[in-house]
Amino acid sequence: MNVVTPKRFTIDEYHRLISLGFLTESDHIELIQGELIQMTAKGTPHTVCSSILCRQLDRLLGDRVVIRGQDPITLPNNSEPEPDVVIARGRDEDYLAHHPYAEDILLVIEISDSTLTYDQTTKLKLYAEAGIDDYWIVNLNARQLERYNQPYQNAQGEFNYLSKQISLPNQSVAISGFEDSLLDLSRIFPTL
Repeated sequence: MNVVTPKRFTIDEYHRLISLGFLTESDHIELIQGELIQMTAKGTPHTVCSSILCRQLDRLLGDRVVIRGQDPITLPNNSEPEPDVVIARGRDEDYLAHHPYAEDILLVIEISDSTLTYDQTTKLKLYAEAGIDDYWIVNLNARQLERYNQPYQNAQGEFNYLSKQISLPNQSVAISGFEDSLLDLSRIFPTL
């Protein structure tokens, strides 16, 4: 019997496809657990939120960290997602040779509207498996911030986070590791 299985890519194979020109930035592709995933187009609220969030984080954290917007990170499970915002240790120049690895990452943020279910399931498990301590979802639909921390693996081998906290637009939240820096959520959620 002939069994049909999908072709999974390693990170090196993925980079080779890019270097050969088979994949370009305009393709909007992420590598998630060895599979090539087509990213959805970002709407105006998503884009505005991303811009405001990066600017606010830069004002709060300055040169203490690297703030990357919609740039790849390299994870050990054959994944190279492009989160909306990443806060990483060090300086920008530290990532000339490679994208940030899981151990470099202090916080991953996804801004969600049409991708909410995907970000709450697939991406959440991906980041938990990589051992990323803090994962936030800016839920544009519910106008709330979902903060996940303490990644773990259950008895069935599935990855998740032990803690989930919801914050509303009228609140301010501390950025993990920078408790002196409060992010005013009223600035993050765009209103018409």
